[in-house]
Amino acid sequence: MHQRKFALAMLAAAVLAGCGGNGSKGGDQTVKIKFSSQVVFGDSLSDVGSYAVGTVKQLGGGKFTINGDNTASNAELTGKNWTELMAAQLGLPAPCAAQTGLNGDVNKGFAVAVVNHAGCFGYAQGGSRVTNPVGPGNALSGSPLGALTVPVSTQIANHLAAVGGKFKGDEIVFVTVGGNDTSAQLGLLQAGAAKAGASAGKTAFATTLAGLLAAGAGNPAAAGPLIGLAIQTEAAKPGATDTSIVGAAAAAAFAQGNASAADSVYVGTQAAKAKAAATAAGTQAGLDYAAANGPAAIAAMATAGTETAELVKTQIVAKGANYVVVNNLPDFGGAPVGKSQSAATQALIVAMVDAYNAKLKAALAGEAKVLHVDLYAISHDQINNPEPYGLTNTRTAACGPNPLDSSLGCTGKNVIAGDVSRYMFADDRHPTPFEYSLIARYVAEQMIVRGWM
Repeated sequence: MHQRKFALAMLAAAVLAGCGGNGSKGGDQTVKIKFSSQVVFGDSLSDVGSYAVGTVKQLGGGKFTINGDNTASNAELTGKNWTELMAAQLGLPAPCAAQTGLNGDVNKGFAVAVVNHAGCFGYAQGGSRVTNPVGPGNALSGSPLGALTVPVSTQIANHLAAVGGKFKGDEIVFVTVGGNDTSAQLGLLQAGAAKAGASAGKTAFATTLAGLLAAGAGNPAAAGPLIGLAIQTEAAKPGATDTSIVGAAAAAAFAQGNASAADSVYVGTQAAKAKAAATAAGTQAGLDYAAANGPAAIAAMATAGTETAELVKTQIVAKGANYVVVNNLPDFGGAPVGKSQSAATQALIVAMVDAYNAKLKAALAGEAKVLHVDLYAISHDQINNPEPYGLTNTRTAACGPNPLDSSLGCTGKNVIAGDVSRYMFADDRHPTPFEYSLIARYVAEQMIVRGWM
């Protein structure tokens, strides 16, 4: 393990030296293959401004990083993501978003006409998934933003429709997707666990409270069901509250001969015990649900990995592309979004990412026209061994509070105090411009090894 970390660190150092920019002393910067264009399919990690419209644009946002050219204050704060840096390295025009717009809340400035831009091949969109059209931020997910989240399967189809049904063969094609499928699967699992926990907690509260209050009645066995019925009846009423439910239970208990039920202190004590029991039961039910359904989420991510590979093989390579770079998923479990979760949830995130990456790699093995880039290995090493990469912080988000509550709305004006220029993460999962530069350099190094640069 130590040797692998050392090798990755030295590789990063070599890339920093050898791909530092045109005219550097790092060696011959001549591109071996002259690509005609750059075509990008994917999600927020590659989005060059699909949502830089309306309020998002007014706020200075639009990409998932620290937005804006802030190089006057710090050279690392370029506001660019890795696909923009790759285009510059390859001597190609700056990429532009193939489609822009938002389908969100008109009152918040998130309803902006969708426009397709001819000649722009940056199809990646924040929130996009492999095949499912409803990703994070999409209006159908309940988000007021109304992100377009066109899936990669459709992104590829849209490009083929725009260029006559086939690639020319001299494009460089980048594919990075799967992160939002991870988020979606985790969201479904957490929602299901929360529902199971709420149901179990509600049942445990009613059962426990009825039992506690019935214990002081003349005939506990007969009183218990009647108190339980009073709880159930009150809970079903519109506008019922915890206070009204406890009150109904106390009234029923008093009617069954529990004189202490007229004492608010006594009733409050029993209610507190019932709430504690409900919390314990709800927590356990949530954990049980996650344990039972976690394997399905992992399997879904494995399927997504296979689907990504099949799209690459059947809709990109088979349609004429000769140079396709496919990045696997980075270490989301080690990112702030993963570290903020419980140990069990973090382990699940790691397992989902591993499942996707394993299937993607296996399905692309032997594809001579595909370069598989292991972003997971490099990002994992960066998180745990930051110094050789020039990173100063891999645990904290550089962006502070902003109206969009994500790096989409992050600018040089709303980052946290201090020098964040060499932080790894802009928010809980998206890279800073400096980290994007490390990604670009790593991808470039892999292309050099393949002989594509």
